[in-house]
Formats: sequence, structure tokens, C-alpha cells
Amino acid sequence: MFLDSSSSVLPHLTQAQAELTRHIEVVNAHGVREQVSIPAERALTVYVDKREIVTLMTLGTHPEWLVLGYLRNQRLVGEVGKVESITVDWDAGEDGAGVAAVKTRHGIADIAARTEKRVVTTGCGQGSVFGDLMGEIDTLTLPDARISQARLYAVLNVIRLQETTYKSAGSVHGCALFSSEDMQIFVEDVGRHNAIDTIAGWMWMKGVTADTDSIFYTTGRLTSEMVIKSAQMGVAVAVSRSGITQMGYDMATRLQLCAIGRATNKHFLCYTAPERLLLDPSLAVGGVHKVAEV
Repeated sequence: MFLDSSSSVLPHLTQAQAELTRHIEVVNAHGVREQVSIPAERALTVYVDKREIVTLMTLGTHPEWLVLGYLRNQRLVGEVGKVESITVDWDAGEDGAGVAAVKTRHGIADIAARTEKRVVTTGCGQGSVFGDLMGEIDTLTLPDARISQARLYAVLNVIRLQETTYKSAGSVHGCALFSSEDMQIFVEDVGRHNAIDTIAGWMWMKGVTADTDSIFYTTGRLTSEMVIKSAQMGVAVAVSRSGITQMGYDMATRLQLCAIGRATNKHFLCYTAPERLLLDPSLAVGGVHKVAEV
């Protein structure tokens, strides 16, 4: 993973990070009232050049990166320099919704037609992709990445030790981008799609390009959309604490992306592209030796 210093002029972003949790009073099984934390989910309506595009449900951790990554992963914007600014105001929308105003430098050609066709997916939070996205996956080329079993275990250990909103409040998904065993960024949101979009936006703003050492991690399912978005970021290895869907499997196979699921501690299943996984069964415990047969 490296920094691309040749990027165009970067857009101006506000820094409208919101509170991630809210304290509420509940009654427990003993009839005792107590205070707990819950995720502070918010609506954020995205406008591009004053045209309403979508409303995202989000924690608001890094809303500007989320919006930028959304535009990137939906293929609405091809280069970060084409965006002039993203301004987020949590008090500007109707019914308590926040507003993200995106201003591009030269507009987006055929934006009405490009945002009309959608494919509803199984995701939470935002969970939809524009239909044209499915027809573009054959243009994606992934790096010749490999991951060793030892490196996979090291990544899972970093995640295990990570302080998270999930540990304190639950009900959120987390995504991370690794370079080898080093975590570059960790994002939580109410939907895994929002979290991966935020990472994509961060990569653009920081000029980070995926390479053979890059690994994407998510706590959520590897659906077709998550696989496509990982591939769009140039990441050839995707690891999930959960499993994979049929369309996710088909997309990963088509892209030759290494999809690894049920990954906790020293347990995992390699669903696709096992040639990218360098096995060392001596490191495994229990029945994980069966991974070699995938």
C-alpha cells in the first residue's frame, strides 16, 4: 500500500463528526433501571450539485469520507479531484436529517439516468448499488496478492484487541483496511456498506492505493456489493467475521478475489481463490485443517 502524490487538487471537506453513542435508561431482567449506550444512528441526505441522490443511515463518524466513498463506489465520480467540496450540516435537513452538500467542479454527465436504475441488496444502512455497477466488474483488475495463514491470524488478533463502539453499545458493523499486519484505518457504522464507503473516501483523500499487501476486513457478510466494493478499492483479499452470500461467492469467484469468512481467533473458511492463501496447517486448531480442501 502506498501514497499517490500525483493526485489532483483535493476537495474541501468539513469535519462534522457526530456523537457516536447515546445514553438511555432501560429496565433489566431484575426490574432494575440502568444506563446503557446505544449507537446514535442518523439520517444523512446527500445532494450532488443541488440534486438529491440518496439518504444514508449512519453513525456520522466521518460523514465526508462516507459521502466521497459512496460517490466513488457507485461510480458517479471517477477521480477525487472532480469533487470541489463536501459540506455536512447535521441541522439542515427535514425531520432531523442531516444534509451533505456535494459540489463538483464540472458536474456529472447524465446524472439523472445514472442514478435512476438501482439494485436493491441485502445490506443494512444504505444497501443499494446502481445497476450499471454489475456490468462494470469485468473491467476490474486485482493485484497478485497472497496472504499467509500466520498473517491472517495476526490481522484477526489486531481486530480482537481493537477498542470499538460495538463493545460498548453493540448494533454496529466495523470495517478495516490493513497493509500487511498493520491496520491503516478502522471504521464503524450502522451498515457495513457505509463503513467500506468511508474507507474508500479516506483512501482517496489520503492518496492511498491498495497493493499486494492490502487486506479488507469486515464484521458483516460478504455480499455481492461488499465484494465489488473491495475489488473497486483494488483489494484482492477480503476477510469477514461472518459468512458469504451466493452472489458474493459468485462475484468473488468471477473476480478471483480471495474471500475468507467465519474468521475469528484461529478459525476460518476460505471460500474463493484458495491459491491466494498460503496455508500452514500446523498453526490451526480443531477442525480448521479442512480449509485446505476448499
